[in-house]
Amino acid sequence: MRTIKMIGLDLDGTLLNREKKLTTYSKEILKEAICQGMIVLVATGRPLLGVPDFMREFPGMRYILTANGARIYDREDGNRLLYENLLSREDACTVLDVFEEYDTLKDVYYDGVGYANRLEVEHLERYYEDPAMREYIWRTRKRVENVRDKMKEYSFGLDKIQAVFAKRSEREEAMRRLKEKTDLAVTGALANSIEVNARGVNKGNGLLMLGKILGIEKEEIMACGDGLNDLAMLRAVGFGVAMANGNEEVKKYADYVTGSNDEDGVAKAIEKFCIEIREVGTWILLFLLYLALYRALRSGCRSAAPDI
Repeated sequence: MRTIKMIGLDLDGTLLNREKKLTTYSKEILKEAICQGMIVLVATGRPLLGVPDFMREFPGMRYILTANGARIYDREDGNRLLYENLLSREDACTVLDVFEEYDTLKDVYYDGVGYANRLEVEHLERYYEDPAMREYIWRTRKRVENVRDKMKEYSFGLDKIQAVFAKRSEREEAMRRLKEKTDLAVTGALANSIEVNARGVNKGNGLLMLGKILGIEKEEIMACGDGLNDLAMLRAVGFGVAMANGNEEVKKYADYVTGSNDEDGVAKAIEKFCIEIREVGTWILLFLLYLALYRALRSGCRSAAPDI
């Protein structure tokens, strides 16, 4: 049985079901893992304000990794920033030059907040087939007239820049161009999205950094994910778990493939690999208590028996 001390969890397509909700069973398993002393945290491509309140405020869940590992927060210390690796405005402009050549919905993340062009947000159906994703973007993105102008307002770097393409074929072309043109971290959680971070930023390096801060070795870290932006995370940690609904490339490199996000796959994997020891230990303890009680009762019976 593996010794797992930290568990990093992707949200969309992984921990959350297709309705972007956390089931009761998954809640109870997360609580049990935390109760047993494991560090359980969200490891998402979302900005901080895009993480649902029920996850930001989950009891005992202290740390949050956002924007594919660009930022790590300590929630119990007023969302104190533990680590950041930001994308320069110059690099972001280079990426934006490419994105603007295609029909895309463009997002820029600054200091935990996602900004998007107003006109593009008003036509979400062009970019997102999933109604739950459309609702999430509509609810969490701050509208601006032009994200390029928004970038000029900040003297510091971006958490992340991303685009969702109306045509998947154009996404593939843009992905190739960006990888040829830059040495930035280029990935995508969705089949029609591209996410760009500073060089070296990914969820895997983020989890390893947090592990270093907390004194946890990579072999003691488990991670669960479904998309290509989770691939580095699953490969970096000691035990990588892919979802049944995940990208085939991700599943190929995983140590274990669990059920889908609509089948509580994350909870089942945690229960199987992380808290099973406690369950076995509990049964052993109950057996020993029963044995002690049985021996005490037998001893009492012998003492009470009359001499013949």
